Amino acid sequence: MIAEHNSQSKIYREPFGAQPAGGKAVLRLSLVDAGIPEYIRLHTDACDETQVFDMHYVFEAAGVYFYEAGLTLPQKPCLLRYWFEVRTGGETVFYGNNEENLGGIGRTYDEIPYNKFQITVYDGAYKTPKWWRESICYQIFPDRFFNGTKDGKFLGTRQDIIKRNWGEAPYYKADQFGGKYLANDFFGGNLLGIEKKLPYLKSLGISSIYLNPIFSAFSNHRYDTADYKKIDEMLGNEKDFSRLCKKAEDMGIRIILDGVFNHTGSDSIYFNKNGNYSELGAYQSKESPYYKWFNFMEYPEVYESWWGIDTLPQVNEASCEYQDYIIKDKDSVVRRWLKKGACGWRIDVVDELPGFFVKLLRKAVKEENPDAVIIGEVWEDASNKVSYNELREYFYGDELDSVMNYPLKNAMVDFALCRMDAKEFDRRIMSLKENYPRPSFYAALNFLSTHDTARILTVMGGKEYQSKDEQALAKLCGEDYRRAEERLKCLVTMQFTLPGVPTVFYGDEAGCEGFADPFCRGCYPWGNENHSILEHYKYAIALRNENDVLKNGEFETVYKYENCYGFIRFDKRSKIIVLVNFGEDTEIRLDVARYGVFSLRQANGEECHSADGIFCIKMPKNCAKVLFSQ
Repeated sequence: MIAEHNSQSKIYREPFGAQPAGGKAVLRLSLVDAGIPEYIRLHTDACDETQVFDMHYVFEAAGVYFYEAGLTLPQKPCLLRYWFEVRTGGETVFYGNNEENLGGIGRTYDEIPYNKFQITVYDGAYKTPKWWRESICYQIFPDRFFNGTKDGKFLGTRQDIIKRNWGEAPYYKADQFGGKYLANDFFGGNLLGIEKKLPYLKSLGISSIYLNPIFSAFSNHRYDTADYKKIDEMLGNEKDFSRLCKKAEDMGIRIILDGVFNHTGSDSIYFNKNGNYSELGAYQSKESPYYKWFNFMEYPEVYESWWGIDTLPQVNEASCEYQDYIIKDKDSVVRRWLKKGACGWRIDVVDELPGFFVKLLRKAVKEENPDAVIIGEVWEDASNKVSYNELREYFYGDELDSVMNYPLKNAMVDFALCRMDAKEFDRRIMSLKENYPRPSFYAALNFLSTHDTARILTVMGGKEYQSKDEQALAKLCGEDYRRAEERLKCLVTMQFTLPGVPTVFYGDEAGCEGFADPFCRGCYPWGNENHSILEHYKYAIALRNENDVLKNGEFETVYKYENCYGFIRFDKRSKIIVLVNFGEDTEIRLDVARYGVFSLRQANGEECHSADGIFCIKMPKNCAKVLFSQ
């Protein structure tokens, strides 16, 4: 007996993908050489309730027999999981999701499958901000972007920092900090620098900026917050922030802040372990107004901290005092900075925040500004993410707008380096399309580099070094650089034509290199940009900005063979086909007749026509082509 169900094919499941609560769905299973089954059953598990549906025969095609069952989806948002049971010839066979849990074609099991198919059931009123879905985002690590002060002087009065010269390599080992790694080497970037570079960002075509933390902190990365309600003095002050937001808004650019709400710094007004603040910190006294924010096992020396790092004491999000301060009060942190000009929040390690906290946060943010965006840091498929034994509910409609798209980034890198072929890449992206509600799929933050990952140009060089000393000195050159640049340009073309919000990590467009933290956090090379890469980014950004179909149009795969992949973006007015090849020179046979495409035009104006919608297209190695339907 051969059984099959393909959750991504309308033959087997209709409608496709995530669905609003209370909707209808039809699920089918096909059988070959199964005789007359004793029974075929569909099992569902949703909202802590399991159900069983008898499936009935509907049609036969070329010896393949199809059975179906219809069901009404739950009335409230949840994750519905399903699998099949077939009894025939005295044997029972189960059918569930594939071993990778990616959806699409599943497999048979001898027992109830652990990997089950899923339907993400979400609130039908769930929507994400239109401005965000249609924007081009630019991520800035503030200390390393630009110093806008006269003569490049550092702001603030701190004496406990190591001042570095612009363009030097970030420090990466303990002896550079005097024996203990402190991350207190600074290069002087500030808010005024970002303000002065707004015309540059506008000329690129940027319409939103995601800032890494800007609040008072000890380290250069500022994920060890010292005061959530104060701009770090080395970056500027509250007036500088509001002015930046206003000038950005005047240019059609919106500012998004990084919310680090899972932990604070030990050197903060809240914990005050080092006694540097006048506030009575939780470490100093149980009478501190912040004592209930933290969990002490042996007061005061033993306390919960993020990943065991004692400079990052973990907060207790169940604390009413903490919820009031961060979320609920009229001058709460999330409300305060929206009032000052921010247009949304990126939530750091959101999978380490309890669900009730994220729900409260969304409620406050949307009350303050219904059009503000909330993006979560999740490194896996966020639709079925389990963290601390809790199935997360990010996309049901009352938590996040979307997430950082790490699964797509990882798949793009593996595809470009030929560590996976086009079919596997397609499986990865189609799984996201299937599992994410459309509002969040089109709002996902699509990136190639971040402050936590190696620069994409370095990654495309294909070399890995285990030693930090080797990484600090590594630079691409010669053939390695040429090949990395070719691959990068292909990925950028894909990034700006796929669904989601394309995001540029500052300096990627200038050819910055660097392995992971801290080397990916180098200074922007003003005056030393790779203009070939920069011009390609400008081309890709303009392509996105000038074609609405790339922001909101449908997305389907049109070609997937070996190392060559193609997809189409289409709506009622436009059709754009994107082809990319990371393998050897080849010629592909592209059949797009079903989309009504019978002529294609390349960006250089070259046209080709086909009476039957079948095109033979030459694809050189490390090449991307954007084709417009006539």
